[in-house]
This record gives sequence, C-alpha cells and structure tokens, in this order.
Amino acid sequence: MNISNIESYVERKNAFGKLFGNKEYSLLSAVDRQAIANMIDADLSPENLTCDGELSRSQVNARYQFLTRAAQELQSIDPSVTFYEYN
Repeated sequence: MNISNIESYVERKNAFGKLFGNKEYSLLSAVDRQAIANMIDADLSPENLTCDGELSRSQVNARYQFLTRAAQELQSIDPSVTFYEYN
C-alpha cells in the first residue's frame, strides 16, 4: 500500500512542531504511531476539520479525504492503533 499521505502528515506535524521545539514523531515507534493516530483524531473533530466553520465545503472535503487516507495508511502499518473520530 502507498503510504505517502501518512508520511506527508507526519512531515507536516514535525515541521510545525519544530517551530515550538516539540519532539519529532516517527512511524517506526509504536508509541509515536498511537500519538499520530491521536493527532489525526483531533484533526478529524468537527471543529478542527472545518476550522470552526471558516473553510469552504470543498476545503473540508479535501481535508477529510486526506486525513482519512492517512488514517487508513497508519492502520495498514500498525493495526493496533486506535481511533475515535475515524472508523
């Protein structure tokens, strides 16, 4: 399976986190994979997904598609990760 979406997602999160001195996440660590799943869950919450209603319907749909593909790819790497907003 192609895992470009999840790699892109992690890369974006790491780049943003670097600005604030946060640790980098890796798909090689089980603890990090669950943390990444939690971040995807947070991003899929209605408030975050729509940026509190500021995004257009097409932007929300594109964001939703990207996040769900990333979640699917993460589950293909590690079936033990749990999601609450996705599934």
